Amino acid sequence: MNSSRNIWLLNLSTFFFFLGASSLNPIVSPFSMTFNASPFIVGVLAGITSVVSLFSKPVGGLVGDRGYRLEAMILGNILSLVSGVLYVVSALVSNIWLFAFTRALHGFSMGIFYPSSLSTAVDLAPAGRVGETLGWRGMMFSLGNIVGPALGGYASDYFGFAGAFFLVVLFSAIGALFVVPVRRDVGKIAVSGKKSEKAGYSELLRLHFVAVSVALLFFSASYSGVTTFLPALYKELSYPQRVFGRYMMIVGVASFATRLIGGKSADRMGPIPVSAAGLLAVITGYLLLIRATLPPASYASAVFIGAGFGLAVPAMQFMALGNLPQRIRTMGSSVYTMFFDLGTMGGQFALGYAAESLGYAGILKFLPALAGIALLILAVAYFAGDENG
Repeated sequence: MNSSRNIWLLNLSTFFFFLGASSLNPIVSPFSMTFNASPFIVGVLAGITSVVSLFSKPVGGLVGDRGYRLEAMILGNILSLVSGVLYVVSALVSNIWLFAFTRALHGFSMGIFYPSSLSTAVDLAPAGRVGETLGWRGMMFSLGNIVGPALGGYASDYFGFAGAFFLVVLFSAIGALFVVPVRRDVGKIAVSGKKSEKAGYSELLRLHFVAVSVALLFFSASYSGVTTFLPALYKELSYPQRVFGRYMMIVGVASFATRLIGGKSADRMGPIPVSAAGLLAVITGYLLLIRATLPPASYASAVFIGAGFGLAVPAMQFMALGNLPQRIRTMGSSVYTMFFDLGTMGGQFALGYAAESLGYAGILKFLPALAGIALLILAVAYFAGDENG
């Protein structure tokens, strides 16, 4: 078994899965607006994916903790492929209900794919290099966010929404194919079953796991304001979709550049200081975005947001999952990422409601406060003597 080869095949599957998902970032809100949807409905249509992903992740966790982690990654890609087909159909027939259903199905695919994708990175990581391995995996996620929004934005401008939605079909098919040789090589992943290891799901009540999960909720709520309502603002101001695609490409490049730094630093320094540094950079980016909302000046905020995201995410993943027993690690990944979905969903719904009266630009002022709460939670965990700090 070639562990390094298998890690990179799974990293590539992760890249293509999220390449397809991120290609939707510049177009979901503008496409929703073609139905004359209000800001609140725009937020709801964006948030359906997070709602369903939230409730499907325990299913993905249970499947993964029974050794079927690679099968879950294949299934997640296949469901994403089906979602891509339905996205195309919804654009061709201009049906908002089909679009809403497809958003839900796409969320289900994420709930199945993501926990096993994250836990297998920890499973296959060399000893003492968990943070680094998560950093490399995170770089694939960031690379998807570099290329995906740009492709989605340009495809929708030149080929229409249906052409842009077809990218999800293509990339999901490729993502599934990369898992197949790993499944043949590894087979069913053997989950640690030492009789001396009495690891139950009560282990998820550890301080470090609870603290970083709640911090992730507020962090993702803040980030949803950028990914959901900034493209809607640009659409309202008659900018083409590729403008926000370019913004997210800059976020992705900056995140890509710092992911491995974040992971390796977490291995050496502990995850909390690195996570805090990342959140401070993100908060700086939000403040810059409030001050300069329109391009090209807004691109400076994208650099800080992306760099902070790249530092914080692998460190926070390490803090949540690094010390969890293997037999509950996929469920731990599920619960942890459920807080991401809960924060994204809550941010999309609450900020969408606020945008009804404040406008899309008005909700930006809430983003630094939300990320600041996440930073405060990590600070409390640090001074409480958290074992991973």
